[in-house]
This record gives sequence, C-alpha cells and structure tokens, in this order.
Amino acid sequence: MGIKRWHLVLVWILFGWVSGVCSLSRASFPVGFIFGTASSSYQYEGAAKEGGRDPSIWDTFSHEYPDKIADGSNGDVAIDSYHRYKEDIGIMKEMGLDAYRFSISWSRILPNGKLSGGVNNEGINYYNNLINELLVNGIQPFVTLFHWDLPQALEDEYGGFLSPRIVDDFRDYAEVCFKEFGDRVKHWITLNEPWSYTYGGYVAGFLAPGRCSDWQNLNCTGGDSAVEPYLVAHHLLLAHAVSVKLYRQKYQASQEGVIGMTLVSYWFVPVSNAKHQQNAASRALDFMFGWFMKPITIGNYPHTMQSLLGNRLPKFNKMQSKILKGSFDFLGLNYYTAIYAAYASKPNVGKSSYLTDARTSLSSYHNGIPIGPMTGTKWIYMYPRGIRDLLLYTKEKGW
Repeated sequence: MGIKRWHLVLVWILFGWVSGVCSLSRASFPVGFIFGTASSSYQYEGAAKEGGRDPSIWDTFSHEYPDKIADGSNGDVAIDSYHRYKEDIGIMKEMGLDAYRFSISWSRILPNGKLSGGVNNEGINYYNNLINELLVNGIQPFVTLFHWDLPQALEDEYGGFLSPRIVDDFRDYAEVCFKEFGDRVKHWITLNEPWSYTYGGYVAGFLAPGRCSDWQNLNCTGGDSAVEPYLVAHHLLLAHAVSVKLYRQKYQASQEGVIGMTLVSYWFVPVSNAKHQQNAASRALDFMFGWFMKPITIGNYPHTMQSLLGNRLPKFNKMQSKILKGSFDFLGLNYYTAIYAAYASKPNVGKSSYLTDARTSLSSYHNGIPIGPMTGTKWIYMYPRGIRDLLLYTKEKGW
C-alpha cells in the first residue's frame, strides 16, 4: 500500500503549544478537516467494579504499585464518564467538535478477555448509549479497540501479549465490537500507540504490566528487555492484521467503515551533519516508527532491526506478511516532541536491551541547549516543525 491510499490521516493538535495561537481558526484549515478530542477507557470511564467489568492490567498496576503513578491515584472513579457521558458530550458539542475518539474497555465487553467467557450485555449497552448520544449531537465516534487496558485474566493465563494466543482472543473481541457497534461506528482504530505500550510496559516498566530486565534497576516486576518487547510488538501487529482482515472480509462492505492504527513517533534530529550521526537518527526512527510502520506497509521489519537484533527479532511467515502488508485504510499519527540523536557504540556490559539496541544516544539537550522550550510535561519539549518533518519523511519513504 502506497501513500496515495491514505485517504484519512488524523492529526491531533495541542493549540496551546503553538505561538500565535490566537490567529488560528477553522478558516486556517482545509474544508473537511476534523477537529476532535480523545480519551482512553481506563483514564476516563471509572465504574471499575460496575456494569460487569472485570479488572484490567491497569487496575492491577495502579492498585498494587501506586508509587509508579505520579499522584498515587487509580482509575476506579477517574472522571466518571461511565455515568456522566451525556454531560461530557454536551461539552464537546458546546466546543464545536466534530469527532470523539474513545477506547472500548476489553474487559467491559468480555470480562475474562475471551469470547468463551461470555459477552457482558451491560458493557454493550453502555457503549451503545455512548455512541448513540454522540451521533444525536452530530459528533462522529472514532473507536479504539485497544488502549493498553488488557484484561487481567489473559495476563494471568498466558502472559497477555507475550503469547501468540492473544492474537485469536483479540480478533474475537474485535469481532464482537464490529458486530455490535459497526452499523454506527465508521472509523475503527485497532491499536493506540503500540510502541508506547511495548516500551512503557516491557522496556522501562513505567506502564502496566510494568516489566523489564532487573539489571536495568528500574524497579520492575520481572521481565527481559532484550526479548519481551519484540515478542509483544510482534503479537500486537498480528492481532491488528487478523482483525483488519476479518473486518474487511465480513463487515466493511455492509457497514461502510474504515479501519487503521494509531502510531506514535518523535522526530529525531542528528547532533551534526556527519553521516554516522544522520544514520543514528535514522536508526532511532526505525526502532520507534519503522518498527510498526514497515510491517503494515511492506510486510516486514526494518532492515536495521533485522541486522542488529538477529534471532531476538521474531519473523513473520509468508501468510502473516501478506495480511500485514496494506492492513490499514488510514493511519493515525501522534506526535509530541523531538529529540537529539547521536551515534553510540555497542555497549560493553554484555547485557542487551531495547534501550541500547539501536546504538543511538538520545537526549533532549545538545551542548547544554534544549531542543525546544520545555512544557509542563518533563519529557515534552516544543518542536513544532517535527510533525512536518515526520510527515515529509513518511511521504519520501513512499511506504
């Protein structure tokens, strides 16, 4: 699939970051540009123990390791959107928004994560009411199937996305959603930021399920940052691919919707024009953006990853490669910041980790100067041109 077939790209803009923001209006954007807001189920819904919902890995993570949450809070109540969704939608309408991107809680639909455990009708009713309320108010629903809140039952049974068994269970969950909501939902997003889920959950351990190598001293709950991230990403991609295949074969023609994935990437700026520094920035892009982008466009991982990782990188068979290639009608791309990239030699410690696999050193500073003004979030530095550079890079690659 080439760039020409990307007939919809969502760009979420944080206007407060842009200087001269007061001069912006809808007239500044093309006709048909969609303005929306977004949420994720665990952050917004609350009602963690209501409506037949069973725990997700985020319930477990936030309750058992509150020290890993900035303010020690959890999603038991959150902003109580489960009970106050009409009020929330009223605010969206007042703001003049066109769309609302929300995620469905897997364990609210399938409490134990599996179709064999039964479908929770209370969960179905909640999302039906939410979708209908959006449409009545002229707001398009954009639905994310997985925003990181894996049912805890699947984590306990076989390790969640560490196991290939997750692929079939995700497809079954996706089909329930297509069947129940697809007559009104015309935009489906299989995964939100699979890189973030993989990195935060299996490399650095600051997101659920909080796994990483002990030797990294990041206070994780077990794990292997040299192997697990690549297994998890592999199974995320396959879960995406089989769900897209199912939707296209069984539902798309009658429901007339589109399906894609939302990726995330920083823009990486080489610390100099030297070739080895430019190559370092390119590798950083491959290990963040290309890791997920290339499989869904060309059916395989970037050559740099294959070369540097060897047998630690799982392989797609011919059938898997075939269903991955072109498995999106649109691409969502989240951009937050840019970061400096510099060449780094192979570490001598004798221990591998995704953190060092790209042989690139990353920093928000170069020669003591930040890449852009700091925001209220410690890791985000304002670098507006980065999203343009990232889009141009993607276009020039011709994926």
